[in-house]
Amino acid sequence: MFIDSAKIYIRSGRGGRGCKSFYRDKYTRRGIPDGGDGGKGANIIIKADRNLHTLLDFQYNRHFYGSQGGGGSGKNKKGKDAPALIIRVPLGTIVRNAKTNCILRDLNTDQEEVIAAYGGRGGLGNRRNREVTEGGSGEEKELLLDLKFIADVGVVGFPNVGKSTLISSISNAHPKIAAYPFTTEFPVLGVVGSQDDNTFVIADIPGLIQGSSRGKGLGDKFLRHIERTKLLIQLIDMSGSEGRDPIEDCQIINKELKNYSQEVYNKPQILVANKMDLENAALNLLKFKKAIKNKIYPISALKKQGLEELIEAIRKKL
Repeated sequence: MFIDSAKIYIRSGRGGRGCKSFYRDKYTRRGIPDGGDGGKGANIIIKADRNLHTLLDFQYNRHFYGSQGGGGSGKNKKGKDAPALIIRVPLGTIVRNAKTNCILRDLNTDQEEVIAAYGGRGGLGNRRNREVTEGGSGEEKELLLDLKFIADVGVVGFPNVGKSTLISSISNAHPKIAAYPFTTEFPVLGVVGSQDDNTFVIADIPGLIQGSSRGKGLGDKFLRHIERTKLLIQLIDMSGSEGRDPIEDCQIINKELKNYSQEVYNKPQILVANKMDLENAALNLLKFKKAIKNKIYPISALKKQGLEELIEAIRKKL
């Protein structure tokens, strides 16, 4: 199951209590105050981890509590500070304060972290004739975790135009492929190229439909995953095998991208005509070129035709 948003409750640790103690020996009858301070409560840290890919864990575990600091003791011994509680999230997670909607941190790099809640201060011991105090309370917060994939390239298009087939043909990803719409139910990442080559990450975005920018078919949920991409591939079924018009498909996709976000709409695009191995594709491509003046890369993802030229064009654009 792919989960890209979650709401969690956190409470950092309370500070340890200060100690009330007096040093006495046979020469010191009245006693000398020597109670140590309490230790600091545990901070709660949100940390990015490239080995995680979903927020699924937070569907079942929503409450996180930091440990209390150690109490002070005699002979001016300070209590032990509680170790931080680290909550690991995938790269691309935005951490927000649920009450104010303010962004605490956008975690874009591996091991990047933010202190989401500070532990309470340790209480004061009675050394130096101070009043003994309890430890300070920890911070309580509700956080919104919002995951947006980090990919160089995002593939957008109508359902069943061959996005998953293209991803599986050029990358190491293995998305589900079937001859019915909405086979892909969540974004899939793949890496294109070998270690010695100029690799890039490509994302298969679930199919868009008219009205996706307004949330129809959960389109707005998926569109947000291309906000971080550097480049978009617009994949068109040039054969019209689903009974759609390729020219109209291209116009609708551009309209949905623009309605969703001008920034997303302005991203560089590569226009790709898929299913060129099918009947009517060549004729439709001629009509398409007359209506759409952009450069078009004709391919057959299934037959793996034209993919090398497409990959080279993506690398040049990036």
